[in-house]
Amino acid sequence: MSGLRCARLRLFLTSILDNTTSKLYNRGVKNRLRELRAERRWSQADLAARLDVSRQTVNAIETERYDPSLPLAFKMAALFACPIERIFEPDAP
Repeated sequence: MSGLRCARLRLFLTSILDNTTSKLYNRGVKNRLRELRAERRWSQADLAARLDVSRQTVNAIETERYDPSLPLAFKMAALFACPIERIFEPDAP
């Protein structure tokens, strides 16, 4: 098998495995971050500055591609003056 075909096959199999593993083990959490941010008319950049993270981090959390660390979740709760449970809830199994 040529090096290029082998690399393509490896990439294909890795993407399948990553997708399957993600679905099985990374249930993640649902969040209301976008809604809470919009209520205050903040851009993602505004919220990122207030949380001392990048705009890309805010986007990844809002689109549920990334779950924030516990300290960041507490920071969000303090910023929005609400319990963490109002922002985040476990994704259904």
